[in-house]
Amino acid sequence: MRTDFDFLPSGMARAAGPMLSLLLASFGTGAAADDAAQIERGRYLVQIAGCGDCHTPGHFLGQPDMDRFLGGSDVGFEVPGVGVVYGPNLTPDTATGLGGWSADEIVAAIRTRARPDGRGLVPVMPWPNLGTLTDGDAYAIAAYLQSLDPVSNKVPGPIPEGEAAPSFVMRVIPPAG
Repeated sequence: MRTDFDFLPSGMARAAGPMLSLLLASFGTGAAADDAAQIERGRYLVQIAGCGDCHTPGHFLGQPDMDRFLGGSDVGFEVPGVGVVYGPNLTPDTATGLGGWSADEIVAAIRTRARPDGRGLVPVMPWPNLGTLTDGDAYAIAAYLQSLDPVSNKVPGPIPEGEAAPSFVMRVIPPAG
């Protein structure tokens, strides 16, 4: 029987295949560990930035639905000059979330308000603060969001000023003056 390892003594030839498999697997482990570390960093940043507050159903009603974490808010913000906006679904659901967005598009939205569809993020999104993230941190957030289980949850809106919103709304009132 001829093998690709016929140039080796017979005992070494039998061991070469499994050894090669182990060697190749060890290269993948480093990349997987790096990916896991990046995703964990993104999870941490999303947590301390409070993203779940505006993007998780039930949060503003005192009962966050953690089965739909970051799946989009059920409470809108009424912003003068804008209308009513709802924290969108940040999970990788293709139909209702970020499933069609690349990591670069997620990072651009976080940093500059620029969405792939041309619409800008609303003023209540703290993008000026998030715009100061390092590349590593911004891409860690994108990797974390892309790692989540998709949640199918289409949020309403945006609702133009003067039109009725379909659910609870928090009103942002500018100071008098």
